Amino acid sequence: MENLWAPWRMAFIEPRTPPPPGCIFCTQPADHQDEKHHILYRGERCFMMLNLYPYNNGHLMIAPFQHIGTLEELDAETLAEIMTQAQLALKALRLAMNPDGFNMGINQGKVAGAGFADHIHYHVVPRWQGDTNFMPVLADIKVMPEHLDTVYTKLLQALGQLK
Repeated sequence: MENLWAPWRMAFIEPRTPPPPGCIFCTQPADHQDEKHHILYRGERCFMMLNLYPYNNGHLMIAPFQHIGTLEELDAETLAEIMTQAQLALKALRLAMNPDGFNMGINQGKVAGAGFADHIHYHVVPRWQGDTNFMPVLADIKVMPEHLDTVYTKLLQALGQLK
């Protein structure tokens, strides 16, 4: 048997404390510690942050500052800003990481897979040719080749070049 060493993942495992109370899409931007919470960009109505448990390196989310659970409840200006930030995210991801494609979308409601079902958020997941392999299927493990902090720095630099 071969071992897969990924000691940086311990930050997600230990200490095993319960998650902080409240909605991360409300509490984290209000905390104004963007680097700590991996918040990449703030607009007037929405913000962009890295997913702490990404499907792939560079997996980010765009959420309104307003605590709203469904797409239907969002006003037109907020919807437009989500899409404008999605375009910005795609440009930054292409510049920083050169993906071959993207998965994008919203999981609305717990049954649809939303981890925070009461606060709508839009996912942008970069994809590369060959990024799917046997590890998730056979070992129920996703190998993340780059640390979250490194991805954060790369994307911040790319966003800085774009603005």
